[in-house]
Amino acid sequence: MIRYVCDGCKRELDPEEDLRYVVKIEVYAAFDPQRVAEDEDDRDHLQEIQDILERLEDGQSDQIGEDVYQQLRYDLCPECRKRFAKNPLGREAAVKAFDFSEN
Repeated sequence: MIRYVCDGCKRELDPEEDLRYVVKIEVYAAFDPQRVAEDEDDRDHLQEIQDILERLEDGQSDQIGEDVYQQLRYDLCPECRKRFAKNPLGREAAVKAFDFSEN
């Protein structure tokens, strides 16, 4: 039997009773084609990025570091999913952590 634990609150989730949500996050290096000089070679940079992503899907990810591409997966209970959906980047928590004065 597979056991699931909420990655937010660490509560064990019963697959027969608890609703479980899966959050998948894909982070990859962005390429801005406007920043490329016009006199640069005729390489298709977007195609190169697509090739890298396809190699990842084929299991060749050991050549590519986490600074270029990363896939994350989390299991969440309904309560943690609500918190995540309201604040997916954690911005509110970061502002509250500093507790700046109003002057």
